[in-house]
Formats: sequence, structure tokens, C-alpha cells
Amino acid sequence: MNQSLLELKEISQSYESGGRLFTAIQALDLCVTEDNFISIVGPTGCGKSTLLRIITGLQKPSTGQVLYRGRALTGVNPHATLVFQTFALFPWLTLQQNVEVALEARGVPTLTREKRAIELLDRVGLDGFENAYPREISGGMRQKVGFARAMAVEPELLCLDEPFSALDVLSAELLRGDLLELWLGGQIPTKAILMVSHNIEEATLMSDRIVVMQKDPGRIVADLQIDLPHPRSAKDPKFIELVDRTYATLAGQTAPEHVEVGKPLGEPGPTRTLPDVTTNKLVSLMEHLAAIPGERTDLYRLAPELKLNSDYLLRLTEAAEMLRFAEVSHGDIFLTSLGETLAEASILARKEIFASRLRRLPLFKWLLERLHITEGHRIDREVVEAALEEKSHPMEVERQIETAINWGRYAELFVYDDNTKTFYIEPSEDRADEGLME
Repeated sequence: MNQSLLELKEISQSYESGGRLFTAIQALDLCVTEDNFISIVGPTGCGKSTLLRIITGLQKPSTGQVLYRGRALTGVNPHATLVFQTFALFPWLTLQQNVEVALEARGVPTLTREKRAIELLDRVGLDGFENAYPREISGGMRQKVGFARAMAVEPELLCLDEPFSALDVLSAELLRGDLLELWLGGQIPTKAILMVSHNIEEATLMSDRIVVMQKDPGRIVADLQIDLPHPRSAKDPKFIELVDRTYATLAGQTAPEHVEVGKPLGEPGPTRTLPDVTTNKLVSLMEHLAAIPGERTDLYRLAPELKLNSDYLLRLTEAAEMLRFAEVSHGDIFLTSLGETLAEASILARKEIFASRLRRLPLFKWLLERLHITEGHRIDREVVEAALEEKSHPMEVERQIETAINWGRYAELFVYDDNTKTFYIEPSEDRADEGLME
């Protein structure tokens, strides 16, 4: 049995803002053993990156305990290193000097760190580029430097925060292969790898375990074992089954409408946040589903077909469910009769269907009611921000407003003036809304 390296016990992370307490992670337990490559997947806002910062000691949890080799972690974890999704290289330093920075911070003598930096750059395939500057190499090569710098301090635990997301498809594929070769071949001293990913296929390709998180609050809902031997093929039926299972776990099942929508603004209780997607992408998804033969479609098949990462696809799915255009069951998505109507409707009819559904959502219902009763039928953006801050974390408020503007403009429910930061209803629209509210 592999030795335990890291244990998280009842970890919670909360933030206070405006006198309110927001919980990002709640009562989370996780055990990482030696020789484990674990991927953490979940929707945006579930606390994946926060979890890595807690594990590496860059952030202290509100409650709970982090144990490393059985001892409570205090301060920065000296045995762990974190690689970010951005390359985070110093542009004024050569590649070799960028790697040496990590060693210099630990007091390694000059000659020793020069030798180790050269060896590490060679190990990640950058031999001959020691004196090049970051601007002279590709994104994939820059991220390799990031890996070399992380491995320079010989971490037992290597933490990766979406390390391939900023790369093009070919560069990401090449770098994944390089990392797996180093890991499986024992060419790095690392005992375990923790990787946050928005790409379910990537996680299934590389990992021994996939930890699935959900949000509001962030928590682990599944810990899936991946027993496939390397190298793995995306065409392997077992691989496809695992990907499908992960999508099913993340997407869940369509809930009743009152659960999907939640409580109105201004009333106690949770309200569903608007998924951060555009109306163009959402309508395109409806059209795509309508064109597929058969009633149901596997979610995992849609990501490559639509050239979307799994996180954005799941957000689109959530929006489609919230608006009752589609339903999800056991990892399959299918259009409702309303979704089918939307896909086949004219441009103007789509706007009307969209508008009719938006009026049922708490944010739009609240906003339209206030626009109707306010003198001049105008509301400042800061009023909407204040209302949302009662339900959402301040970091989420800006995203919610931008999504509401995009959806509301498409449905022609209101006008938003970016110069005056004002929502308003034009006279003709005001009369139409009065009729709908009677």
C-alpha cells in the first residue's frame, strides 16, 4: 500500500464581504498517496484553484487541517511546488536564469544551480535554448520552462493549475506527453501530482484518480479511479465510458424548475447564478442538438464536435437546463419541446421565446419589476450590483451583470447604456412589459 503524502481534513474556506459570509469550500476531505496522479475537475467557482493554494500553503483555510506526511502544515509547504496556467516567466531573464531563480531563492550555490538548471532544461527538451529569452520561444516551450523551474527544487508534490489551458491544441498535446513520459519513467523526484483541469478528456488521459467537485459551496462529490494502462487511447471503449461517467457526475440530472431558479432577489435563500455563456453559443448548441439524429446525445461527444472545453460545455448545458430548453440525464442531453421550437424558429421568434423564459429568472424578474415602477424606467448599474451582492460573492457580481446584459439585450427586454452605466426600458418596450405583467 502506498504511503500517505497529504491529508485534508474538514477543510473549509470562507470569505467575508459587506458583512456577509461566503463559503467557497466546505468540509472537504482528501487523501493523496505516493505514486498518485490526481486530477481535480469541476465547474468554474467550485474552489479548485483555492484548494491548490491551501495545499501548497499559500493560503490558510478558515477551518480544518492540512497534514503533510502526518504533520500539520504551517506556512508555505516546502515539499510542494505550484505551476500556474500562465507561464509566469521573467522576460528580462534567459531560460536558464528563469530556472535558476527557484534555486537561488533556496540558497543553492551558483555553480550548482547553473548545472542543475541546464540538466532540467535538457530533461524537458530545451537543450540548446539556455540563453534564449521567453519572447524568442513558443508558448509550449515557455510552459516547459515553468515545469523545469518547478522541478528544480525537487518537490515531492507537484501541483498544476490548468497547466495546458493557455496553449494551442498541438502544443498542449505534446507537453502532456512529455510530462507523462517524465512521470511514468521516474525521471523526476516527484512522489505525487495534483492537477486542476477543465478538460475531462485530459484528466482521463493522464490521471490515476479524478476528483470531481461541485460548487455552492465547493465540495467533492466523486472520487473516480482510473485503472487504464498507459499509453491510453481516446477511442478505447473503457476510456470513453470513464469520460462519459465523469460528465454525468458533473452535469447531474435536471432538477425541477423551482429548484433550478431558486429564490427571488431580495428574499432569503439561494438563487441560481446565471451561467457565464453567450446567447449565440447557447442558440448554436440548440441548433446542433436538433440536427443530431436520435433523441439523446452523449455530453462527452459534444465537446470535440463543438470545439469547446468541457467547462464551457457544462456551463452551456446548465444554461439550457435553467431556461428549460434541454434536460440532462445520466450524462445524456436532449432537447425539450421548447428547445426544439427554439432551434427551428425564426430570429424574432427565438428572441420572444428567450424573453419569455428570462422573465421567470429571479434576476430578470426583479430587474424588470423595478424598471417598470421606477420613475423614468431607469436603474443605475450600482443598484443592480447592490442587489446581487446580497446573493453572490463580489467577485461573481461583475460576471453576473455582464451575462445579464448579454442575455437581456438579445431578448430585447431592456437597453443598457455603457456610458451612463444605466439599464432602461424604451417607451414601446415599457408598454409591452405592462401588458405582460397584468
